[in-house]
Amino acid sequence: MNRLPHHLPTLATLAAVVALTASTAYWGLQLFKPQQRPIAVVPVQETPPPPVDAALGLFGGQATAAPTASTYELRGVVASRDGRGSVAIIATSGDTPKAYPVGKEVEPGVTVQDVQPRHVTLLDGGVQKRLDLLPDSGMSSTTAAPLPPVNRAAPPPPTPSPTPLVTPPAGTPVGQPGQPAPVQTGPVQRPVTSQ
Repeated sequence: MNRLPHHLPTLATLAAVVALTASTAYWGLQLFKPQQRPIAVVPVQETPPPPVDAALGLFGGQATAAPTASTYELRGVVASRDGRGSVAIIATSGDTPKAYPVGKEVEPGVTVQDVQPRHVTLLDGGVQKRLDLLPDSGMSSTTAAPLPPVNRAAPPPPTPSPTPLVTPPAGTPVGQPGQPAPVQTGPVQRPVTSQ
């Protein structure tokens, strides 16, 4: 009349062994753990405040460039994306415009410092001068001929040629137009086997 399962003592023993092992491992790690090393504090360096001049270009402000002299006139710009190979087309004192790459002197002591899509910065004796591109006059400065008007209608179907596209050599039999050409076969060659 004992209604307890016969595996209950075995399961209870197993649970007690697992609990004893876990408790022994925990307290063993607590007893033998190494001391915590001190944490070094990283010194904080103060960053200098950003220059106010750097924010002048925000919201449509102008950069700090001195007013330009009236002896220079920016006629055109060839600005590359990476800045290398950019060229400014500048007319000096009403002369014919000439192309000046970045770093080249326009006049003695005046060099092209930076080329942007709408303006150029010159360095005149250590002073930056900005030349703005003249406003558009509504005319294109390209010298290419205008393109012909595009016909958007469907192209006419190709007309068949009355003569064949390839003229066969003399003595070659030619079939009627629109029919496949006769096939010529050569003499049968026997395969060569090496022994």
